[in-house]
Amino acid sequence: MFKKKNFLFKLLLLLTVAVLTACGGSSTEGTTSSGNNGESSEGSGEARTLRISLGLNDQHPLYQSSMKFKELVESQTDTLKVEVYHSGQIADDRSAIEMLQFGTLEITIPSSAPFVSFVPEYGVFDLPFTLTSTEMVDAILQGEFGENLAAKTEAQGIVQLAWWENGFRQLTNDTKPINTLEDLKGLKIRVMENEMHIDTWKALGTNPTPMAFTELFTAMQQKTVDGQENPYPSILLEKYPEVQKYLTETNHVYSPFLFLVSKKIWDELSPEQQEIIRSAAIEAGEYNRELTRQTANEALEELKGQMEFTKISDEELERFKEAVKPVIEQYKDQVGAEIVEQYLSEIENFSNK
Repeated sequence: MFKKKNFLFKLLLLLTVAVLTACGGSSTEGTTSSGNNGESSEGSGEARTLRISLGLNDQHPLYQSSMKFKELVESQTDTLKVEVYHSGQIADDRSAIEMLQFGTLEITIPSSAPFVSFVPEYGVFDLPFTLTSTEMVDAILQGEFGENLAAKTEAQGIVQLAWWENGFRQLTNDTKPINTLEDLKGLKIRVMENEMHIDTWKALGTNPTPMAFTELFTAMQQKTVDGQENPYPSILLEKYPEVQKYLTETNHVYSPFLFLVSKKIWDELSPEQQEIIRSAAIEAGEYNRELTRQTANEALEELKGQMEFTKISDEELERFKEAVKPVIEQYKDQVGAEIVEQYLSEIENFSNK
């Protein structure tokens, strides 16, 4: 039964790609190459089109950053054009990643969560209370650790060119302010449908309730759950202050965005085209981090006017970290013991500076 469903899914995916190629603004010559090293697009004088698939809408910093990438690429060459598709117009994140493997999509920029199914080591970002500040994030991801982790994607037929940013997840509830570990006891917290996240919130003393994102607002409105956790911009844009009174800065999980390119298509590009794309992905990533952090700060200031805000103290945060240590040990082998040890060592080295 599974094989039949899997076959039908792949057949539907390929049919979807065929329709998009036939009906899209670009000709098939613009999105594929009949030769290696970009010879078809460069030799014929026709620009090759790079399509970017995004799961989020055009109000999110991710879209604006992708448009920055488009601007950077197209200002440097006439041989490449960039088209940005938001709101899952081409595919959801997981399907878009698979399309990269097939070579039927050029670029996608998902968060790390759906990529864990392809490269388990990316599960390090689900380990709770590890990355706890933007300074730490930049030191770890823009350094040797981030470079080595990104290199693991090529075995899956994908090239990661840069780290972009989704952000830190924070806690809200409608019961009481949260200042200590004990304040969490017994709260019903909606969590993502992810076993590591569920076990994390159990370790913190709550009653985690896995639930689809689309059901969350109604669940809080009807008091099915007491609270939830998401980045500041999401809390504001989804109008959670209408059904939540208390906001707590926990920074319990950091989520990066991954700038991913199909290796099949990457290998067809000329070295000059590859360098333009790589440098644009990195520069647009710097723009993305700045914009995402600015957006989060602005969202927080607006939320403070609508909710009662608290921040977990550094001393109390150590108690939170101690409480979730068994979860990190439990999932270490699943993520990869070696990569987890490297990750935690990098964090410890940064913290001791």
